[in-house]
Amino acid sequence: MLALADAVDEGRIPGAEIALVVSDQANAAGLDRACERGLNTIVIQRHGRSREEHDREIVASLKEKKIEIVCLAGYMRLLSTYFIERYRNHILNIHPSLLPAFPGLDAHRQVLERGVKWTGCTVHFVDETLDGGPIIAQRAVPVFDNDTEETLAARILEQEHQLYAEALTLVVSGKYQIAGRRVLRKN
Repeated sequence: MLALADAVDEGRIPGAEIALVVSDQANAAGLDRACERGLNTIVIQRHGRSREEHDREIVASLKEKKIEIVCLAGYMRLLSTYFIERYRNHILNIHPSLLPAFPGLDAHRQVLERGVKWTGCTVHFVDETLDGGPIIAQRAVPVFDNDTEETLAARILEQEHQLYAEALTLVVSGKYQIAGRRVLRKN
């Protein structure tokens, strides 16, 4: 979230503004940092409600603020079909692997266990599948023999911060088309 906020503030994502930061955790560090930057924030607790009930409240808040694009960052919960249908092809997520390889949790552990030599990060549109929506952008990162989950995660995170802003710039520009599970750049 902070990397996207920096990119918006620096003008690297023309035509974009962060209109609302939403969290389901009142103590999320990102909320404090968003408040320090003067960004609008809201906490929508999910406890005691179904996924769809929670998502309906989030969608209502997004619609109230006239949000057009949703960027997930550290949101570790699948979205309901209700949410996805209202923002289809307007919800972006970043994942720390070169999808479709190593979807879901513990991607760094999976990479090291499998012994692959390259991994990376992927920005994709969110659909009903786990980390399976159309891929907007990817960046490769080498896996070194002495890597740990922590060292690999740190190198990938550096690339995630750059790649997410680049992918969002493309989506905001509208200079792309979705062809099946692929996102193609238009000239």
